[in-house]
Amino acid sequence: MVPSEGKPVKPLGTCTRLRRFSCFARRWHRPRSAVLSLILLGLSIGISNAQTTTASQPREHVYLLRGFANVFSLGMDQIAAKLQQQGIHATVDNYLAWPSLAEQAAAEYKSGRTRAIILVGHSSGATAVTEMAARLSRLGVPVKLAIGLDPTSRMTTTGHVDRYINYYIANGFGDPVDKGTEFKGVLQNVDLEHMSNVSHFNIDKNNVLQSMVIKDILAAASAGPPQARSACDSHGGGKGCGSPKPGTLTDRMMGTVGR
Repeated sequence: MVPSEGKPVKPLGTCTRLRRFSCFARRWHRPRSAVLSLILLGLSIGISNAQTTTASQPREHVYLLRGFANVFSLGMDQIAAKLQQQGIHATVDNYLAWPSLAEQAAAEYKSGRTRAIILVGHSSGATAVTEMAARLSRLGVPVKLAIGLDPTSRMTTTGHVDRYINYYIANGFGDPVDKGTEFKGVLQNVDLEHMSNVSHFNIDKNNVLQSMVIKDILAAASAGPPQARSACDSHGGGKGCGSPKPGTLTDRMMGTVGR
């Protein structure tokens, strides 16, 4: 299109007086928008890298097993919630799931996603702990800590378990755990029959016992990888074995235990 004679041609992109403000705003905004985009991109990459690093770090996995009918061992859920609040990875399942859980735990350990396996069970779940630990040993996977709460069958533990603590009530439904000839680790049976307010049906919900279980788990989680028995003394204590003499009950605890 030919411009009219006597009228100067305005270069493209020239700001007129009326549009000077909006034009200035556009010129000011564009470079800053680019800078802001780069900042957001950097933050996104940083967060992504942090999440990848966290996810790739091996950690402990606490498997908690409920007992019969899946309704009498809800203390396992309480313990799991308390552990999760402290950053410990914990899952709760029925005791009948232990074979598939053992396969899952072995795969996680061998892949490096899990550095320590911890087993806790109540009633039939405590019986399953012994079986699951034995299966993991046959799969070539050690167990860092196993805790039973009043198992309903007398079991014999085998395989590699750094520490096995069995809390049971001798005058009730529970039984001690026997040590097999192929067992590698420290076994401790703790009889709670003198704790009059603790029974088979509330042992998993007892605040004092829950605190003891969590303390033992935290000690195991903060310790090194699973180790041989020679590093621990016969009472379950010793350097590198976590808290000394796990499950020890003081006279004060004996008098204050309630539901």
